[in-house]
Amino acid sequence: MRSYLVSLTGLILLATSSIAQAKIAITVDKDNQQMTVAVDDVERYRWPVSTGNPSHETPNGSFQTFRMEPDHYSKEFDDAPMPHAIFFTKRGHAIHGTDAAGKLGVPVSHGCVRLSRANASTLYALVEKDGVLNTTVTLTGSSRVALARQPANRTATAAARSAPAPAYDGSGEPVELVPSARPRVAAPQIADDGYIYPADGNDGRRYPAPPGYRRSYVQPQYQPQYQYQYSDDDTYAAQAYQPRRLYQPRGYYGGYSAY
Repeated sequence: MRSYLVSLTGLILLATSSIAQAKIAITVDKDNQQMTVAVDDVERYRWPVSTGNPSHETPNGSFQTFRMEPDHYSKEFDDAPMPHAIFFTKRGHAIHGTDAAGKLGVPVSHGCVRLSRANASTLYALVEKDGVLNTTVTLTGSSRVALARQPANRTATAAARSAPAPAYDGSGEPVELVPSARPRVAAPQIADDGYIYPADGNDGRRYPAPPGYRRSYVQPQYQPQYQYQYSDDDTYAAQAYQPRRLYQPRGYYGGYSAY
């Protein structure tokens, strides 16, 4: 009878020990912003999370949880609520619930691992039941990879890759490979009306063009200045038009030549 009681007690202690030694393994994939919870190597849960942003990267590695607080407030970030907090680093990194459930799946936290309030409550109860010292947290990946995988960033990256690479000439200036869609505007042509106009065009005067003169070019913005000869009675004749340079070489008697 005595040996029977000893055996029964041993079985009870063994069963109790097995229950107490259940291991909880929490794995956080920062690339995909996802948490997996396994109990004795059997997966129980898979939840979306939000880890630290690139400026507050959640550390990678394996850690053991050591403290739990059901209603914690952050002293570092303006008493921000951290419900059902499970701490896994001495620097204050924890798994906790958040009211910003719409941000789950994107790394936007200051280093902690955020869960929805409901999932954080479920995890807290599980760790509290099986023992905080029997729980490990393993983190891998990068917040930068997670951000690059966001739909908006993928679209922008694909558009940038599909755009043609810019070309440059010998002086380093960009070369336009695709013709511009803007219409080309032809330079205005001056009609040949048989007259010559002053270069400044401000006095409204005009002069008869010499025989054989044809104006088939675009009038430049700046034209050389000419002096014109005309008769004493202030009438202009075609044969009187003589373009003369403003500065002439001196003649034999020191005056200006007439041509």
